[in-house]
Amino acid sequence: MTKYFLLFLLPLIGLAQKQSLDKQLFEAYDNFKEVSLDTRRFKHEDIQPLIDSLKGEKGFEITVLGRSIQGRNISMISIGEGETQILLWSQMHGDEPTATASIFDMINYLKTDKTILNNVKVHFVPMLNPDGAELFTRRNAIGIDINRDALRLQSPESQLLKKIRDSLDADFGFNLHDQSKYYNAKQTSKPATISFLAPAFNVEKDINQTRGNAMRVIGKMNGILQRYARGQVGRYSDEFEPRAFGDNMQKWGTSTILIESGGYFDDPEKQFIRKLNYVGILSAIEMIGTESYQTMGLDKYLSIPKNDRKLFDLKIENLSFSYLGLDFIVDLGINQQEIENKTHSDFYYLGKISDIGDLSTHYGYETLDAAGFTFKVGETYPKILDDFEEFMNLDFLSLLKQGYTSVSINDMPKEIKFTPMPMNIIDIKKIKIPKNNTLPASPINLGMDATFLLRKNDEVVYAVINGFVYAVKENKNDIKNAVVK
Repeated sequence: MTKYFLLFLLPLIGLAQKQSLDKQLFEAYDNFKEVSLDTRRFKHEDIQPLIDSLKGEKGFEITVLGRSIQGRNISMISIGEGETQILLWSQMHGDEPTATASIFDMINYLKTDKTILNNVKVHFVPMLNPDGAELFTRRNAIGIDINRDALRLQSPESQLLKKIRDSLDADFGFNLHDQSKYYNAKQTSKPATISFLAPAFNVEKDINQTRGNAMRVIGKMNGILQRYARGQVGRYSDEFEPRAFGDNMQKWGTSTILIESGGYFDDPEKQFIRKLNYVGILSAIEMIGTESYQTMGLDKYLSIPKNDRKLFDLKIENLSFSYLGLDFIVDLGINQQEIENKTHSDFYYLGKISDIGDLSTHYGYETLDAAGFTFKVGETYPKILDDFEEFMNLDFLSLLKQGYTSVSINDMPKEIKFTPMPMNIIDIKKIKIPKNNTLPASPINLGMDATFLLRKNDEVVYAVINGFVYAVKENKNDIKNAVVK
């Protein structure tokens, strides 16, 4: 009896081990994370040493596919000896690096454990657009969107991608991107942290075996990611785009899986999202090798909620204000745009009002209910400061309580574009004389700087500085940066 029971149990144990791969990957991730890539704005020079270090690594093949327009190497890293060819390419848009970092995490894992490579050979192209990455911009050096160049193939980066797909006759392709953090899973307040698409290969959106296989893999990947980001997976619209690589890869016979890395709460550098890529893609490689995806019904893919775009960085509800003797109650949607700080090769935030009105169908990463508060435009501190050093010595909490949201500086260094303190700066040398309007401007306008006060009983309770909230009464400062005007 014991013998037969064990024979019955062994297949179940094996199945449990396969099902637990994603959990093993998730829990041991820190052992494999490539720590040298800890922010999103890395460049070609940062990943080239990682690629070079693999040249002596057993099982890895390094191929220089060619060069970008500006002469940077575009490399491919291959591993595995199976017949099924899997091609992954990342950062064809230079400002979409999340999966690039994740690729090097995966490579670190595959250095120590290659068991998931049974029956497959995997080819990573970590940075297809190194010239765009250099400037952290979407397009390549001549302004072409590589992902709209699959037909004309005018840029060398596009030519390389088409050539390698054809030479491998790739069975599966992973098209790795970043999407706006303002996408949400439809009809929910949750960001679409990961979005998938099995692109259409024709206008009719037909489903053949090639596209169906991509759908099945995505269906299984969604089931895995739901364990770690429940309700935060979306599905892109599958309108056929005849110029796009994903659509054409599908047409050329490669089962293509688009993965878009979106937003996640308190993850501005997308490090948790990077981890989800690592877990999801390695799990997908294993399921392709074992062909376990073939049991997945297409309904699992089609049940993934579609993407929507109804998220703001900050949503302020029920804001009351007056204009020309009339009272209004509106919601505000505020977004914090990243502005490149070329002097220091980093960025700062510029908070703007992106929408005004009834935003009851929209959501915020942070939401503040302004019901019962009085809206007030902040004032400029009357004393003109001599320099930035004097500014840094101010008592900012006291100034906010007095209703000030900006100060003026006479001798402001040109290289300083923002301030880590909760107070905007007015550069006296850049002051513009306002136009003479017949009517006063509304205190709230679309596109205006998101800086104002919320008061109750003539006391400042909240200060919104550059789109960030300072809870003045609690002295809770969540302001990442203010700006120099």
